[in-house]
Amino acid sequence: MLEVEDLWVRVGGTEVIKGVNLTIGDSETHVLLGPNACGKTTLALTILGYPAYEVISGSIVFEGQNLIGKNISERAQLGIALACQNPPEVRGVKLRDIIRLIAGSEPWDPIVEPEERVATPFLERVGLNAGSFLTRDVNLGFSGGEKKRSELAQVFAMRAKLMLLDEPDSGVDIDSVKLVGTEVGKAAKELRSSVLVITHHRHILQYLEPDVAHVMYAGRIISRGEPGEIISKIEEQGYVRYAGEIVGGK
Repeated sequence: MLEVEDLWVRVGGTEVIKGVNLTIGDSETHVLLGPNACGKTTLALTILGYPAYEVISGSIVFEGQNLIGKNISERAQLGIALACQNPPEVRGVKLRDIIRLIAGSEPWDPIVEPEERVATPFLERVGLNAGSFLTRDVNLGFSGGEKKRSELAQVFAMRAKLMLLDEPDSGVDIDSVKLVGTEVGKAAKELRSSVLVITHHRHILQYLEPDVAHVMYAGRIISRGEPGEIISKIEEQGYVRYAGEIVGGK
């Protein structure tokens, strides 16, 4: 599904990604761990094609196509979706209509469709009451958990082949973590999607059952392996000691 090879990325003149290699197979769920400011979000945004992130060298291949040179729209059309860590507010755009457009439908017309039937199921799937959220501007005045659920509704509507989820469990309560994790797991199986989840905690992983965990440190992926084993070591040692043992042992 995705193969990132020897990727180097610069942001604002500073090298942030330094030779990353990452392979995700079809229908696999991977988790990316690491301390703050180690490059996890930069990697996700680079895969998506965010223009502020300059690829110095390396390749990003998605289903056999090199993504370097393709813009965000082209990558989205190929089936790559990102749920942001801090979703933006979009004034003047109804959540109902953006979900419908993502799903390939026209904005809602009550004359043609007396009861909205496209966006409603996606909102209900992520635990947002359609009656309350259909007509609200995207993320405007939403709580942290509501924003994360709104993002997921959009990703699900897209029927993405690759879901990039940047800290879907940050700033949300336990109920939201369970719902988000459970629904992402279900959607991945239904759509046969691959998933890359960026997180700091193990709580959401019990619902996702990831295949592989990767640890990023100082712009590089320094280890990969069985998620439970890796997370247990990090919780015991912390990232600095863990990274010291991994890098020192190579």
